[in-house]
Amino acid sequence: MEENNTIDNTSQQSGEKTEVKQAMMSDSPAENNSNELEQEVTEVGQQTNVSGATNTVNIEEKAASENKTVDTTGSTIGVTQQIDSLKAQVEDRNTQYMRIAADFENYRKRTQKEKEELEQQVKRNTINELLPIVDNFERARAQLKPQTDGEMSIHKSYQGVYKQMVDSLKRLGVSPMRPEHQPFDPNLHEAVMREPTDEYPEGTVLEELVRGYNLGDRVLRHAMVKVAAPKEDTLPSEENQSSPANS
Repeated sequence: MEENNTIDNTSQQSGEKTEVKQAMMSDSPAENNSNELEQEVTEVGQQTNVSGATNTVNIEEKAASENKTVDTTGSTIGVTQQIDSLKAQVEDRNTQYMRIAADFENYRKRTQKEKEELEQQVKRNTINELLPIVDNFERARAQLKPQTDGEMSIHKSYQGVYKQMVDSLKRLGVSPMRPEHQPFDPNLHEAVMREPTDEYPEGTVLEELVRGYNLGDRVLRHAMVKVAAPKEDTLPSEENQSSPANS
């Protein structure tokens, strides 16, 4: 009897458990449907969030690209302006350099010319002081006529000094004028005498009284010369004038 009761209780308990399971099974479809709806809503929300985040990212990227383009354009304009400014500065410096170089070249040429003129002036002044000595040597050679051996030795001695001085003047660029029988040139000659003659045309240099010299292509000292003048007609003598009267 007890065993039978135990079996009945066991069967009852097992029957209750079976009913609970069935009830649970009968309730599960609704719960499953609700779970599916929640999953769909969650997925839709996730998709919405993803699309919204994607749009936000696209807008941000577009704005960033626009800002980058603006920055690049601005930086390019700034670099171009800097290049133009540097080019202008280089051109200005080149112009200043060329102007300074031209001024310096003109200054160099001017100072070189002034230096050469000063040297020539000093040389002319020095040689002009020596020319009277040369003139005296020439007068002595023309006037002195040595007679004895002693006089001849003295004559040769000072003529040697004269030759040495003339050679030194030649090395300095001094050359004597040779105006005899040449047309008179007021730029080279100084007329101190006139001699009537019919042997040479008027204005011809007959004689060089004081020798003239050139220094290079410039006159160092004008030559003092005697110039030919036309010969005047001679008046008839008193005898020739009185003879017709006597007749």
